Amino acid sequence: MTTYVLIPGMCHGGWCYDDLTRALRERGHRVHALTLTGPGDRARVNLDTHLADVTTLLAAEDVRDAVLVGHSYGGMVITGAADRAPDRTGALVYLDAMVPADGDSCWNLVTDQERRWYADVDDTGFGVRPLPFFDPRATPHPVNTLLQPIRLTRNPDVRRTYVYAAGWDGPSPFTPVYDRLRDDPAWRVHALAGGHNLMRDAPDDLLEILLAA
Repeated sequence: MTTYVLIPGMCHGGWCYDDLTRALRERGHRVHALTLTGPGDRARVNLDTHLADVTTLLAAEDVRDAVLVGHSYGGMVITGAADRAPDRTGALVYLDAMVPADGDSCWNLVTDQERRWYADVDDTGFGVRPLPFFDPRATPHPVNTLLQPIRLTRNPDVRRTYVYAAGWDGPSPFTPVYDRLRDDPAWRVHALAGGHNLMRDAPDDLLEILLAA
């Protein structure tokens, strides 16, 4: 039995992994699909808050050798959580996601188009609005999580997989990440014929990749 911890991207919750969670559990695995802190007091939520969401779960459930899976922004979270809890992490799987180095933030990793989206905060001044085509359950995302640089002090010895969505409608902001990692022997890299929401567009292929991780 493997323990999977599934981290959503911006504005989404653990519900975006419902089908994948069900499929993994049917195969006998343990799955935690997290909804990160955010819809409450967004002014006080930053990247450290989301790292604590994951590391607290790992400790509370006494998880060892976890497969941490992060979609999009979730790549920031799984990177930081593995750095803080290397003894509880066995593998990292990035789903069309950020792969930060020490000192990176989402703000400096994205294009000007994404920065314009980040700057379109709601009336609280702290929540990035869901895009119009997002699931109706999507909620504003705490902007401070996107501005705070990540601090990494370790290079945990874990298995690393990157899953690139090759079917964007237009240029993908993750193409530079894919190009950088696909020839790196430390990584397993896959390209799937789906849009950014790989959980919806390529669920069967994604399931096999996670099982192999």
